[in-house]
Amino acid sequence: MHDEFLCHVTAYGVCDGMRIGVPLGTYRAPTLALALWWLRDRALWIADRLDPQPDRPQYPPNSLVPVGPSVPDVPEVLRAWCGDDVRQELVAEILAAGRLVRVAAADDTTEYELLAESVDALRMQRTLPTLVVPVA
Repeated sequence: MHDEFLCHVTAYGVCDGMRIGVPLGTYRAPTLALALWWLRDRALWIADRLDPQPDRPQYPPNSLVPVGPSVPDVPEVLRAWCGDDVRQELVAEILAAGRLVRVAAADDTTEYELLAESVDALRMQRTLPTLVVPVA
C-alpha cells in the first residue's frame, strides 16, 4: 500500500503558438482517501468557476446560457467524474497500485488536467536507474 500521494491540477492553453501550463494547485496527500477527496474537490472547484449553477441567487435570471451542442462541456465532464462511484473506485485502485492517474477534460481553448501519483512510486523510479547497472 502506498502511503502518500502527490496531486496536481494544471490548465493548459496556447499562447503565442506555444502550449503553456498554468498550475492551479498542488497537494501532498497523506492518505489515499485525502488524495481522492482533493482531486474531486479541485474538479468541482474548476467546474463551478467555469459554469456556476444558474439557479444561484447572485445571478440575475437569464444571465447565464448553456454552451452550444458542438462545444465540449468541461464542467459537466468534471461533475460527472466526481459523481461516478465506479470511476472513483478505479482511480483508488490505480493509485493504491502505485500507478499515475490522469483525469483530463478539454474545451476548444483549454485542457484541465488532474494528476495524482504515489510518492513511494516516485522514489522508487528515482532509485531504479542506480540499481540497474549494465554488465558488458
